[in-house]
Amino acid sequence: MRVALRALCGAAGAAWRESFPLGGRDVARWFPGHMAKGLRRMQRSLKSVDCVIEVHDARIPLSGRNPLFQETLGLKPHVLVLNKMDLADLKERQVKKIVQHLEGEGLKHVVFTNCVKDENITQIIPLVRGLVEGSYRYHRGENLDYCAMVIGIPNVGKSSLINALRRQHLGKGKATRVGGEPGITRAVMSRIQVCDRPLMFVLDTPGVLSPRIESVEMGLKLALCGTVLDHLVGEETLADYLLYTLNRHRLFGYVQHYGLDGACDDVASVLKRVAVRLGKTQKVKVLTGTGDVNVIQPNYPAAARDFLRTFRSGLLGPVMLDRDVLQSLPLADP
Repeated sequence: MRVALRALCGAAGAAWRESFPLGGRDVARWFPGHMAKGLRRMQRSLKSVDCVIEVHDARIPLSGRNPLFQETLGLKPHVLVLNKMDLADLKERQVKKIVQHLEGEGLKHVVFTNCVKDENITQIIPLVRGLVEGSYRYHRGENLDYCAMVIGIPNVGKSSLINALRRQHLGKGKATRVGGEPGITRAVMSRIQVCDRPLMFVLDTPGVLSPRIESVEMGLKLALCGTVLDHLVGEETLADYLLYTLNRHRLFGYVQHYGLDGACDDVASVLKRVAVRLGKTQKVKVLTGTGDVNVIQPNYPAAARDFLRTFRSGLLGPVMLDRDVLQSLPLADP
C-alpha cells in the first residue's frame, strides 16, 4: 500500500512543478500597483489605530503571510486571526504546533475562527481591549473609543470578520462587501463600528500579498486558497496540484464525491471523468481528410473549476495544506 501511495503521489503534480507561471519576473503580477498603494495607506492610517488584527487562512497557518505587515505595522499590538477553521484539518497536535511556532515568531495572540458560523468571534473584542489597555496608545491617548485595523492577504475573510463582529455585538447586518475571490476591497475604508460596549471601530483594508513568494509550492498553496485569481495560475494547473495534495495526504473524498472508480494520479483522466459526470462537454471542430468534423470533447477547464470550487467549499473534507511544514516542526513540552 505504501509503495502504491508513493507512486501515486510521485506521478501526480509533475505538470504543476514545471508549469507554474508566477515565479521570477512574473512575481510582479502577485503584487500589483493597488497593493503597494494599499500598504502605504495603511501606514498613513496607523496614527488613528490602537491595534492590528491580521486575518489569515487556517489551511495555511504558517505559509503565505506577508512579512511586510510585521515590518511596517509592527508598532501596534497584534492579533492573528486564523479564519476558515472549518475548512482546515485542525487536530489537537497540529494546533499546538501552530501556536508554538507562531509564538516563536512573536505572535502570542492567536484566535481560530469560522466567520460563516461566528465560531470564536466573541473572543476577539475582549482580547483587543485587553491589549490596548495594556499598551501605550500612540497619538490616541485622549480618545475614548478603540480602533483596530484589519489586515491580511486577499480573500482570507477580513470583511467577513468585520461583518461577524457586527452581528455578534451590534446585531446588525453587513457593513462591508465580501466575496469568494480576491480584490473585493480595493482601498482603506472609513471607520466601521463593530461594538458599542466598549465603543470599538475597525478599518477594513485591501488584501496585500507578499511581493516575494518563497517557493512554487507556497505560491500554489496561496492560489489554491483563492488569494489570487485562478486564471493567473491556470485552473488545470491548480487542479493538478490539488489532486497531488489530496493523494499525498490520503484524502480520497474526491473519489466518492465524483463517483470515480478509485484514486488516480493523472489529472487529465480525473478531469475527463468529472466533466463527463457533470455534463460539461463542448463541441470542437477537427480537420480531417474529408473536411471539418464536430467532435464532443470534455470541457477540462470547466471540470477543473468545479474541482476547485468543491474543494474550497469543504465538500472534499477539511484539509491542512501546511501539513508537511507542521510535520517537520518539533512539539515542545508543555
